Amino acid sequence: MDHAYGDVNVLQSVSLTLPSGTVTALVGPNGSGKTTLLRVIAGLLDQTGGTIRHRNHDVVRSIGYLPQQPAFRPGFTARETLSFYAALVGADEDAATKHLERVGLKEAADRPVEELSGGMIRLLGIAQATIGNPPVVVLDEPGSGLDPGMRVHVFDVVGELAANGAAVLLSSHDLELVERSADRVAVLDRGRIASEGAPTEIRDCVDADTLLQAYEATVTGETGTVRVRGDSS
Repeated sequence: MDHAYGDVNVLQSVSLTLPSGTVTALVGPNGSGKTTLLRVIAGLLDQTGGTIRHRNHDVVRSIGYLPQQPAFRPGFTARETLSFYAALVGADEDAATKHLERVGLKEAADRPVEELSGGMIRLLGIAQATIGNPPVVVLDEPGSGLDPGMRVHVFDVVGELAANGAAVLLSSHDLELVERSADRVAVLDRGRIASEGAPTEIRDCVDADTLLQAYEATVTGETGTVRVRGDSS
């Protein structure tokens, strides 16, 4: 897959598989193309080369997407907001309540969205992204700007989505949480996948003790680009 803004190539020959029931974390320096890649996969940008293939064709909503800065119309409660999106995808009447419970916002269901904290807004965004149970869920920095406890909660919710069968792709700078929570990691550097595989595979490939050390060696090291392919790729 390729994507260019005019004459500037942002993504070059990117190949990525998202298996059902797994969490894939996309990591990389600022400006490496992470958000562009997520937006292309979510269908918000057209790729300028390559193809995107979906295995699930007979669904109302094939991909759910959470942007970096989710925003909702003020004056509506969390429940009313989700009910609106549920109606758009033909979900049942209880979908809003079920999704609020899933992300831990049951007690805030009747609060206006403008009174929700930043963490709650992100959780509401994840609930919105999963209304209709899309088989692929794309989350752009779901833990950005949150306190450590809320970040852990967000990643726990992401793990539950995968446990229920979704293929989850998220971007994150929190490599400790990524190492703990992700089934697979893809390191994006200057528009190319520099390393891909399970966290242990990426560590072992460069003889690192932590994913952070492996990331630093992959992105800035002198050993060049590494590619790791596990059995599930």
